[in-house]
Amino acid sequence: MRLLGRAPAATPRLELLTRDGCHLCEEMAAVLDSTLPELGLTYRRVDVDTDPDLRRRFGETIPVLLRDGKPVAKVRLGAADLRRILARRRG
Repeated sequence: MRLLGRAPAATPRLELLTRDGCHLCEEMAAVLDSTLPELGLTYRRVDVDTDPDLRRRFGETIPVLLRDGKPVAKVRLGAADLRRILARRRG
């Protein structure tokens, strides 16, 4: 028997777009490293300079957090903002 209501949310695919030498990238990675494990989530770092399409799309606007391929945060991100982003339904 299936209960009515919302279907369980799929685990989001999180990617952090970074580049070497970016202190803001390290700050955002630190927030992800300290917050995601307690939520049972992980992320993957992607260097935009190794992908011409990403470099063209995002240029100097780094870091960028992607959720299922869509930008959800840029440049600065706090733990409370991250939790709020992850609590939103995908759309």
